[in-house]
Amino acid sequence: MLERFRQFWTNVFKPIAHLLMAWGVSPDTVTIVGTGGVVAGALVFFPRGQLLIGVLVITTFVFSDLVDGYMARTLGTSSKWGAFLDSTLDRIGDAAIFAGLAVYLFGQGDDPLVACVALWALVMGSVTSYTRAKAESLGMQAKGGIAERSDRLAAVLAMAGLSEILHLPILLPIVLWAVAVASTVTVVQRMVLVRRQALSDPNVPG
Repeated sequence: MLERFRQFWTNVFKPIAHLLMAWGVSPDTVTIVGTGGVVAGALVFFPRGQLLIGVLVITTFVFSDLVDGYMARTLGTSSKWGAFLDSTLDRIGDAAIFAGLAVYLFGQGDDPLVACVALWALVMGSVTSYTRAKAESLGMQAKGGIAERSDRLAAVLAMAGLSEILHLPILLPIVLWAVAVASTVTVVQRMVLVRRQALSDPNVPG
């Protein structure tokens, strides 16, 4: 759903990308620094219950995912290594976000059940990405489903921030349950899609 806005935000951050390129900053450096910012925002502020500050810090660094890609394309340095690094660090950033919320909910948030839901959402988010990667390695495709990565991330960050702004802590459990369920459904959808491709193509490894 949110992928349609990628080009818009890329255009917004083009001036920053060109400034970084003028300074000699590499796309890989942007990727690493961006992930570090996301991890710091999630694991420093979320466990303390400072959800809004955490969301603002994370959101600032999340956009580095657009900047590094644009820089690599513009510089002509796009590579398999860059794609691998970007994808791997994305998983680390996502894990930090849900882990930070889980630590908060196990502690100050005092809601162990929802903390477990956050951890389940973390696991299913990782499995969602794995199903696509594994399918593509076998010559099939498993993109799509009701909960793409950008949708999950935007929903969690938006509701986490609003829960503090509006003083409605119930928003966080609601979005975590929704993301956990949607991620699980997405995994099933992708498994069904891959199974159909496998059954229709006898040349696909079993």
